[in-house]
Amino acid sequence: MLTPRTDESIYRRGARRWRKLYRANGHLFQAKRFNRRAYCGQCSERIWGLARQGYRCINCKLLVHKRCHGLVPLTCRKHMDSVMPSQEPPVDDKSEDADLPSEETDGIAYISSSRKHDSIKDDSEDLKPVIDGMDGIKISQGLGLQDFDLIRVIGRGSYAKVLLVRLKKNDQIYAMKVVKKELVHDDEDIDWVQTEKHVFEQASSNPFLVGLHSCFQTTSRLFLVIEYVNGGDLMFHMQRQRKFYAAEICIALNFLHERGIIYRDLKLDNVLLDADGHIKLTDYGMCKEGLGPGDTTSTFCGTPNYIAPEILRGEEYGFSVDWWALGVLMFEMMAGRSPFDIITDNPDMNTEDYLFQVILEKPIRIPRFLSVKASHVLKGFLNKDPKERLGCRPQTGFSDIKSHAFFRSIDWDLLEKKQALPPFQPQITDDYGLDNFDTQFTSEPVQLTPDDEDAIKRIDQSEFEGFEYINPLLLSTEESV
Repeated sequence: MLTPRTDESIYRRGARRWRKLYRANGHLFQAKRFNRRAYCGQCSERIWGLARQGYRCINCKLLVHKRCHGLVPLTCRKHMDSVMPSQEPPVDDKSEDADLPSEETDGIAYISSSRKHDSIKDDSEDLKPVIDGMDGIKISQGLGLQDFDLIRVIGRGSYAKVLLVRLKKNDQIYAMKVVKKELVHDDEDIDWVQTEKHVFEQASSNPFLVGLHSCFQTTSRLFLVIEYVNGGDLMFHMQRQRKFYAAEICIALNFLHERGIIYRDLKLDNVLLDADGHIKLTDYGMCKEGLGPGDTTSTFCGTPNYIAPEILRGEEYGFSVDWWALGVLMFEMMAGRSPFDIITDNPDMNTEDYLFQVILEKPIRIPRFLSVKASHVLKGFLNKDPKERLGCRPQTGFSDIKSHAFFRSIDWDLLEKKQALPPFQPQITDDYGLDNFDTQFTSEPVQLTPDDEDAIKRIDQSEFEGFEYINPLLLSTEESV
């Protein structure tokens, strides 16, 4: 239960990313993906690579390698408009190339058209269509929307709707995450879709993470079919046996960290309970992959109430941010409120910026009714210095958590094998366990909004090449039933 003074709009605000810009000589560079041949405005060499290969100034459209952006001697053309007439023809904002510079913009940085460099084979010519434009169903073998019955809406986030569905061929129940392609219009958005799918694939081998059944797409949407966990999220059960839940969350986070993945979106809403009462983390859209020991990243992202101080300070960070978020979540489970309870009658203090100021500057007051061990573990996870935070010491971080006095009664071996008896088993009163989901979602009509044909025409379908997937482990299990 939330306390009467808790503002749920702040408390459960959705996770998101803030745009990351790099300043150099008046330019504001943003990392971009280039689908055609692009050449650097500093060294004139071709910009190669996968994902976001280079930087582009959001003002003058100058393209450069990431390694070259700090060397650019040219002043941003935005500041030269008064003395230099623009050479760019007007561009329709709705065209698919609206965010690309014309080939004549600078004379040194451009994306080539098919009329130039004919001797270089354009890789895009090899791409085969994966979408049938007539009915929006994938041509190649695999699953499609027609293979599922849509039962109920069970969730909604910043970018997606989650449906309860039934696979027609065997009556198995799954959750289906539906993402509109028109909302995935930025390179960072495309990256998080790919990352979420990849993390879902890896998560299938851990009992405390929601796994992936399959993926498919239409011209307008992406579909991720995932495990249906019918016990509801931890918001429903947060004050019941918090130690057990916290320990299982620790195992799930450590599993991701050992594979170089920062979760970055731990919150009560993303911790589900299965029918037996064990937790499963879900929603991997904010994950960061590929980090080794000591590696860091710097993207400003997360759910405001759970963002770690080092992110707010603009520092490079690593796995430490997940242990901070666990501290926030455990505080909520133990105290029934956020550690950053800022609700006042002053509207200037009920803002995101003020929340960030509180996270950075205000000391966290632990409720007096909590035990000494509980108070100590919260102080450990909620240390504003990531180097001193519980779980963050190199080599021994997870061992420090397991040996903490708060978790001393936990049998970690039994817990990791999912053999420990959960303290609470969700009540499943119907075939689907919908009583454990918010009626705000389950009362919605089960339908997908009509496609916007103009929006579909602007989508580069090649960005989603290879999205289709069927989990071979789950497929073999279904066939044996």
